[in-house]
Amino acid sequence: MSESSKSIGNRGEDLAVTYLKEKGWIILDRNYSFERAEVDIVATDTRWIIFVEVKTRSNSYFGHPEEFVTPAKEANLKKAAEAWIYERKMETAIVRFDIISIIDYYSGSPEITHFEDAFR
Repeated sequence: MSESSKSIGNRGEDLAVTYLKEKGWIILDRNYSFERAEVDIVATDTRWIIFVEVKTRSNSYFGHPEEFVTPAKEANLKKAAEAWIYERKMETAIVRFDIISIIDYYSGSPEITHFEDAFR
């Protein structure tokens, strides 16, 4: 029986959080949503507030996960980021948008690729 895309996505986000913490980043928020816009992870490396979109697939048969971040998804991420910043009165923060692409093979080690400053 195949695993649901939601559980694959949740595991991918957990892997991404672990990866970012190992880099020394601080996780500020997870699964923040505003209206219909959502951002998977909000983190900081002490210089930037980084909004991270995590894309996870169990294989790359239909393309790499990062290829599924569409212009519409980017616009939604920006909308959620603006709301997150506004709610916390951090309008002067320096922000960045990253993508973490994960291919979580059933056999074991996931392949994690981090695209820093993936779009503006």
